[in-house]
Amino acid sequence: MQTAFLAIDIGNTRLKWALYAQGEPGSTVLAQGAEFLDHIERLSEGPWAELPATPTAMLGCVVAGDAVRRRAEEQMGEAFDFAPRWVVSSGAEAGLTNGYDHPTRLGADRWVAMIGARHRMLAAQAARGGAPRPMVVVMVGTAVTVEAIDAEGTFLGGLILPGHGIMLRALESGTAGLHVPTGEVREFPTNTSDALTSGGTYAIAGAVERMVQHVRKHCGAEPACYMTGGAGWKMAPSMSVEFELVESLIMDGLLVIAQQRALPR
Repeated sequence: MQTAFLAIDIGNTRLKWALYAQGEPGSTVLAQGAEFLDHIERLSEGPWAELPATPTAMLGCVVAGDAVRRRAEEQMGEAFDFAPRWVVSSGAEAGLTNGYDHPTRLGADRWVAMIGARHRMLAAQAARGGAPRPMVVVMVGTAVTVEAIDAEGTFLGGLILPGHGIMLRALESGTAGLHVPTGEVREFPTNTSDALTSGGTYAIAGAVERMVQHVRKHCGAEPACYMTGGAGWKMAPSMSVEFELVESLIMDGLLVIAQQRALPR
């Protein structure tokens, strides 16, 4: 059986994984999937028992905590024969410089997604003969992050705000008689359901638009904007700035880092 490379992203809600032919950008996806964190224990005897190739190396990022990471490592230990490797944010890696006050405290998912986005931007600019651009990188998940990177690859800083679900649950628990239904995004909502959905959506859109303004002013150039995350597609119709919706910048970033570190393939 051929060998392969396993990339893992453990977020606040789900563990997402993808099996690639090699640990490098643009590699062919051989298999992929996701499990809610409560169901991690089914991986080794479930989807990982039926892979079309055997991974000989892996790289992942985790924000869900050490206990969840250990549960994932137990599943890998039962299914595969390699040492788990996890990305920890650092001062610099793969062409990106970390401007956080305490670089190692930056969430690994944010760091990896920015690396993936910069690789994508550089490739796009090289294809059209253009110079590197500043970027705004947005992840829309349980929480929302909005990152700013200059054209030289320095992470300038970023925003963190609650995702749709957290916003709505906070309103429901803190407001008497308010129950959260599913509404539509409207310019002028005329019922509570639409007002809640529209409020959350435009709060996120407003944060993104404000960061674009900051980067435009700071860098003197129009930033390339990338959006990723499980709920990114929900935001697409409501954005007033041009952006590219990418399925998984984290997986892209893991492949870039794997290549830079020359991990076994």
